[in-house]
Amino acid sequence: MFSKATKGVSDKLASDITHAPDASGSRKPARAPSLISDNITIEGSVVGEGELQIDGVVRGEVRVDKVTIGETGHVEGAIFAEVVETRGRVIGQISAKQVRLYGTAYVDGDITHEQLSMETGAFFQGRSLKFQRPAAPPAISAPTLVSDAEMRDATPTAQVG
Repeated sequence: MFSKATKGVSDKLASDITHAPDASGSRKPARAPSLISDNITIEGSVVGEGELQIDGVVRGEVRVDKVTIGETGHVEGAIFAEVVETRGRVIGQISAKQVRLYGTAYVDGDITHEQLSMETGAFFQGRSLKFQRPAAPPAISAPTLVSDAEMRDATPTAQVG
C-alpha cells in the first residue's frame, strides 16, 4: 500500500512546499511569521527580518519587513516596514511602501507610504504623506556660442527723441 517510492515523492513534495527559492535560485527553508499573541505585552523595540503578527501589545518601535496587526493588536510607537496591514490599533507613525487599513483599524498618527488603502469603517487621524522619489536632475544643456551680430540684434537700443 505505501511503498518507498511513494514516500520519496511525498518527501520531495513536502520539501518543495517548505523551501522557496531565493534570488540566487537556491532553496532555503520558508520562515513562519513571528507571533506576539494577545496575552503578551512587550515594552521596547521589536527589530528583525521577516514577518511579524501582532495580536498583543507593543509599546515601542517596530522594524520588520512585514507587520500584520490583528484585531486585538495594539502598537504604541513608530512602525517601519515594507508592508503594514492593520485590523487593530496603532498610536504612532507608520512608514511603509504598502499600508492597508482594514475596517476595524484605528490609526492615530502620520502614515508615510507609496501605496495606501483603507476599507470602509477604518479610523485614521493624521497626515497621509506619499514617499517622494528623488527627482531626476534637470538636463544641463551645453553652452552655445553667440556671434557679435546676434548680440547686437538682441541688445535693446534706446531712442532719444
